[in-house]
Amino acid sequence: MDHVLCGLAFNPALPSEVVDRLIATADEDIAAGLAERADLTRAQAAALASRSEQSIARLAERGLLKADDVDPVARPLAALALLAEGAGRPEWARLLAADPIAGHREKLAACPGLPPEVTETLAADADIRVVVELALWATPDMAARLAEHPHAEVRSAVACNEVTPPTVLAALVGGEGLPPARRCLVCDREEIPFTHDPECPRLDCDLPPGASCDGSHESTVHQTHLNALGNPATPAAAVVGFAGHSSMLLRWSLAARPDLPSATYERLAGSPEPGVRATLAANPAIDDDLIRVLSIDPGHDVRRGVARNPRVPLEVLTRLAGTAGIGPVLLPRIATASPAEVEELAASPDPAVRMLLAERRDLPPEIRDALAADPDAKVLKSIAPHPGLSEARLRAMVDRHGVRVVARVARNPDASPALLEDLTRHRPPVSKAFREIARRRDVTAPALLACLLERQARPIAAGHPGLPPQLIVELLADDDWQVVQAAAANPSLPTAVMLKLAP
Repeated sequence: MDHVLCGLAFNPALPSEVVDRLIATADEDIAAGLAERADLTRAQAAALASRSEQSIARLAERGLLKADDVDPVARPLAALALLAEGAGRPEWARLLAADPIAGHREKLAACPGLPPEVTETLAADADIRVVVELALWATPDMAARLAEHPHAEVRSAVACNEVTPPTVLAALVGGEGLPPARRCLVCDREEIPFTHDPECPRLDCDLPPGASCDGSHESTVHQTHLNALGNPATPAAAVVGFAGHSSMLLRWSLAARPDLPSATYERLAGSPEPGVRATLAANPAIDDDLIRVLSIDPGHDVRRGVARNPRVPLEVLTRLAGTAGIGPVLLPRIATASPAEVEELAASPDPAVRMLLAERRDLPPEIRDALAADPDAKVLKSIAPHPGLSEARLRAMVDRHGVRVVARVARNPDASPALLEDLTRHRPPVSKAFREIARRRDVTAPALLACLLERQARPIAAGHPGLPPQLIVELLADDDWQVVQAAAANPSLPTAVMLKLAP
C-alpha cells in the first residue's frame, strides 16, 4: 500500500488534475479514498468505477453513477450497484437474472423493485443461496410462498424478513400449516446424522460451527426460531412458549422483545444466564415490580441493565449508582429527568449519583457550576466537557485533580487555545489529553507541536491544517504509516508537493 497516495486520495484540497492522475493509476486502497471525495465529478466517478470494482457500490450509493454510464454486459457489478440503489433499468434485472455467475444473481435478489418475472425466476433458481437472498427481501406475497420452500435455509431467511405476514411467521415458529422441509445445508452435503465439528480442519468447508442434521434439520430450525423471535412482525402469542426453552440464545432474544405478557417476562427473569437477565433488565416493557427484583440481582450486568432501562424508578437508579459499576455514561432515565428531579439528583449526598447527572450537557447554569465545584473527581470528570463553563472553573478543576480531569477538560468546547496549550505542558502528561487537543480546530501551533511528540496523538496532529506546511512535508517521511497518510491528507500540504507526489 502506498500510504502517501492513499492519504492524497482523501485530501480535500487536492487539485482536480491530481484527482484525475490518481484515478488513472488507482489500486483498490486508493480508489476507496477517491470514492469518498466530495468534489468528485460524474466523469471522474465513471472513470473510477471502470478502474475499481470495489468502489462501484459506494459511487452508486452517493448518486455519482448514472444508468447512462453503465453497460450491464461489460460491467455487471456496476449495473447491480445501481439496481441496489433503485437507479438501474428493469431490462438489466432481466438480463442479470440469467447471469451464469451465481454471486451476481444473489446480489440481484437483494435489489428492490424487481420486475415480477425476475422475482419468479430468482425464486426458482438452482442455487439455494440466490433463493435465500430473495427470501430476506421478498414482498409479503413472495415471502409467504417461500415459507413453503422445501429447503429449510430459505424458510430461515423468510423468518428474518420483517414484511413476512405475521400468520406466516407464526407458522414458521410452530410448524403448523406448512409442509415439512426436505433439505438443509447439512444434509445437502453430508450423510446424516451429522454434527459439524466446531474445529473443522477442512479449508473448503463453510458450514456453521455446530451445524447438525439428523433428518429434522435441527440446527437450521433453531436458527429459524431465533430469526423469528428477533422479528418484530412475529406475533407475541407465537413466541411466549420459548421462555422456558433449553436454548439460551432463544431466551436471550425473547428477553429483548417489547410486546410480551408480564408473566413471560417474569419467567425469563428466572433464567440461569446473567446475559438473558441483563437484556431483560434493560427492556422498557417490564414493569416496576420486576425492575425492583432485577435491581438486587447478584449479576453486575443485570444491575447495569436495570440502570440502562429508561423506565427505571429514580429511587432504584440512585440506589444502584454506587454499586452497579455504571461508569460515566448518560443513562436514558437521567437524560429525561424533570427539572425537579435534576435538582434532587444534584443535591444527592452520593457522588456516584451526582456523576450520572453531570453527564448531561443541558444542565441549568447554576447546577452546572455547582457540579463544577464538586469535591469528588469523578463528578468533575463528567461535568468537565459541559459547554458554558468558564476558563477559571476549568483551570480550577485541573489544579485540584490534575491527571484525573485533564483529558475531559481538553474536550470542553469552550476551553481556550491558551488553556489547551497549558494542558500539553501538564506534568505528568496525559496521553488521552493530547489526542483530544490534536482534534481541536482552535489549537495553537505550539500545542500541535507538543501533540506530535505523543505517539498516539501524532497521527491525529499530522492531519491538522494548522501545522506549518514545511513540517507537514517532513512528516511524509515519518516511520509511522498512519502519520504519513494523515500528512498526505492534510489540506495545508502545499499544492506543488501534491503535484510532485501524484503519479
